[in-house]
Amino acid sequence: MNHEFIYTSLTRISDLAEIEFNVEKLDRDQWATGDYIVSKILDPGSNTLNLELTTGRMRGVIGGELIVGALGERFATLEATGTWREVKADLKMNVLTGGGLMGKLTSKSVFMPNMMEVDYVGHAFRDGKKLTMNDFVETVEPIQFNTPVILFVGTSMSAGKTTSARIVTNLFKVAGYKVVGAKLTGAGRYKDILAIKDVGANAVMDFVDVGLPSSICPADIYKIKLEQLLSRIQHQNADVAIIEIGASPLEPYNGDLAINALREHIKCTILSASDPYAVYGLMEAFEIVPDIVTGIATNTLAGVNMVQKLCDVKALNLIDSTTTEELKKVLSLKTGFSLTGKNRVYGQQNA
Repeated sequence: MNHEFIYTSLTRISDLAEIEFNVEKLDRDQWATGDYIVSKILDPGSNTLNLELTTGRMRGVIGGELIVGALGERFATLEATGTWREVKADLKMNVLTGGGLMGKLTSKSVFMPNMMEVDYVGHAFRDGKKLTMNDFVETVEPIQFNTPVILFVGTSMSAGKTTSARIVTNLFKVAGYKVVGAKLTGAGRYKDILAIKDVGANAVMDFVDVGLPSSICPADIYKIKLEQLLSRIQHQNADVAIIEIGASPLEPYNGDLAINALREHIKCTILSASDPYAVYGLMEAFEIVPDIVTGIATNTLAGVNMVQKLCDVKALNLIDSTTTEELKKVLSLKTGFSLTGKNRVYGQQNA
């Protein structure tokens, strides 16, 4: 590995850390989403900010270090927005996520620390051609998707989707099933799908694996990428797919397209909500009736009662172990799978 650079997690599908590449400047009008670029840290921002490496581990930084990341866009309701399209003539930009999503910051929450500022050094090149995420996407045979889906959606980012998905994944694995985990939309990070892997998922993947730094892109492009990603999931021959829609379906990450592509395969929908009124809004906007509402909105009995009164749906705080048996009942009823742990023989091929 060339230790001259910090390889962020958006480079995890590439061989940039193993095989040499050149760094060459490109005129701004030749930039595109998914381009791999090298930038120099001008301001590390807060001392709490770290970069996510290809392994998923976090690394601290200092000014002057060189980062390899990818051009992209972010539009997070609670934290920050930015895009490479807003980079000006000075070629200064920001690290929009710890995973190495690079673009110009356009807004941020007052509760967030200052974000890393970097200076564009150049694009990664080999043999006279710029390198992009698409160059490293592995081809898989397109096949029809028909894996049963447990869908996790949220009213916003940081509402508890990944935590809920982790809990449900563990229940299916303890019961002896083969589980594949996937995140279909959001901004590129590795930590969410690794959290699913950590509790036993047989395989995990996300939109980065099909060449997207975030799922903010034209609908026609996203549909092609989604088909590739669903084929990858299907090739795992899993008993169940734990699928997360990152951020909220109302944000510009193409979450609506992902949900529509999955509808006929969804066996159970778990909605993580920031507050009871957000549950009602999402149900109205997407004609989704969740089987379970969880997340911040269920932290107290007041929230649970409000969700059930306002939306007439079951509310469970999944991180409270006293709700586990009720969660199992709902999952078993909706999917037809037994979660007693006695239905499978451990050590078999599917376990």
